[in-house]
Amino acid sequence: MNNRSISKLLSFILRHSPDTIQVTLDAHGWTNVNTLLQQCKAHGHHFTMEELEKMVAENDKQRFSFNENKTMIRASQGHSIDISLDLPPAIPPEFLYHGTVVRIMDNIRKTGLRKMSRQHVHLTGDRATAEKVGSRRGVPHILTIRSGDMHRAGMVFYLSDNGVWLTDEVPVKYIQ
Repeated sequence: MNNRSISKLLSFILRHSPDTIQVTLDAHGWTNVNTLLQQCKAHGHHFTMEELEKMVAENDKQRFSFNENKTMIRASQGHSIDISLDLPPAIPPEFLYHGTVVRIMDNIRKTGLRKMSRQHVHLTGDRATAEKVGSRRGVPHILTIRSGDMHRAGMVFYLSDNGVWLTDEVPVKYIQ
């Protein structure tokens, strides 16, 4: 399997559906690497520890991380299943960005940004990253979020291991 195939497979398994290959995640999203490799192989997805390490190291979005001795792995963020990443609250920059597509802007203007089936709304400090994210589903539309104002109003932010800013929601009044 190539890096992209492994990344897509593990994004699905570690963020949304570990039961697909009968692995379990602990309360913080970690699973045993050897068990993961064995269960992937048992379900027709064979790749080696070396290929897994390469994918984690080279993943452009740093979607996954190992523990210190590489016996456990987890997704950095984006879960639709109930886990705690144990991230401390963080003070965001004044502005963050969110990439979306034009066709859902009417809904965002009415309700703001909601986490939907995920645990958090994902934001970035980099406008180019927001454009890349938004372009995955069509012509991108980049929202500027007044995250500093949100934080001063008491809304909590977290910074994931891969640099994605997370929050529970972005009310309409904070979207430019």
